[in-house]
Amino acid sequence: MAEMLAYLDKNSPIHRLAGATKLLCFILWSLAAMLTYDTRILVFMLVIGLTLFKLSKIRWKEVSFVVLLFGLFLLLNNIAIFLFSPKQGVEIYGTEHLLFSLAGPYEVTTEQLFYLFNVTLKYFTVIPIALLFILTTNPSEFASSFHRIGISYRITYAISITLRYIPDIQRDYRNIALSKQARGNDLSRKASLITRGKNAMGIIIPLIFVSLNRIEAISNVMDLRGFGKKKTRTWYWEKPFDIGDYLAISLIAILFISSIVITFYDGQRFYNPFE
Repeated sequence: MAEMLAYLDKNSPIHRLAGATKLLCFILWSLAAMLTYDTRILVFMLVIGLTLFKLSKIRWKEVSFVVLLFGLFLLLNNIAIFLFSPKQGVEIYGTEHLLFSLAGPYEVTTEQLFYLFNVTLKYFTVIPIALLFILTTNPSEFASSFHRIGISYRITYAISITLRYIPDIQRDYRNIALSKQARGNDLSRKASLITRGKNAMGIIIPLIFVSLNRIEAISNVMDLRGFGKKKTRTWYWEKPFDIGDYLAISLIAILFISSIVITFYDGQRFYNPFE
C-alpha cells in the first residue's frame, strides 16, 4: 500500500530542482492562484500544473486517496458557501440568471454556480503543485530550503520531522491493524460498518502511545545533541542552484506577474462573463 504524503524518490526534472527553488515556485504559484478569480488564468494554471505533475512521474494511484480527500473537503466547502451565502455570485457579478428555486431564500443561479466553479478551480490549481512540493522534496532538503530563505532552522526542522513522521504513523497504523486482525478483530468489508468502526477505534489508543514514545525518544536525542543551542546550523542535504533552478524561478515569476497584471488591469479580481 502506498504511503500518503511521503517523499517519492524518482528521476524527473521536478525532483532534480533544489528544494529552495520548489519552495519559492510554490509560494509564487499559490499567491497567483489566491489573488485571482479570473477563470482564464485559473484554467491555464491548472493545465500547467497537471503537465508538471505528469513530468514528475508520480502515478495517480500514489496520490488518489489524498486527492479524493481534498475533493470531499471541497464539496463540503461549496455546500457551506451556498448555505451561508446563496447570493454571493449575484453580488459579485451584478446580474442574476435564475435556474431554479429551492426552499426559502435558496435559489440556484448561473452566477452562483460560476462563482463556485471558480472556487473549485482555485483549489485544484494549487493542489497539484502542493503535492509536487511535498512528494518530490526530500524531508532533509525540505528543511534546508525553508532555512535558506531566512526562516529559523528550529521551525524548519519541526516541519521536516512532521513530514518524516506521516509515513511512520501510517506504518504504525497498519502494523497495529494487522495485529488486531490476527487476534480476531475484523476490519474487512465482510464485517458491518458499525463493527469495523468499533474495531478501528481500538487502534487509536495503541497508536497514540506508540507516537508518544517516538516523540519522547526524538526529543531526548535532540536535547543530548544540543539542538537549538546555536543560532545557525549547517545542512547535510542541500542542493546548489543550477540553470534549471534559475529557469524555473524565472518562468514562475513571469507567470505570477502576468496573472496579477491580467487580474487587476480593469480594477477588479473577478472575470465577469455576464457583462
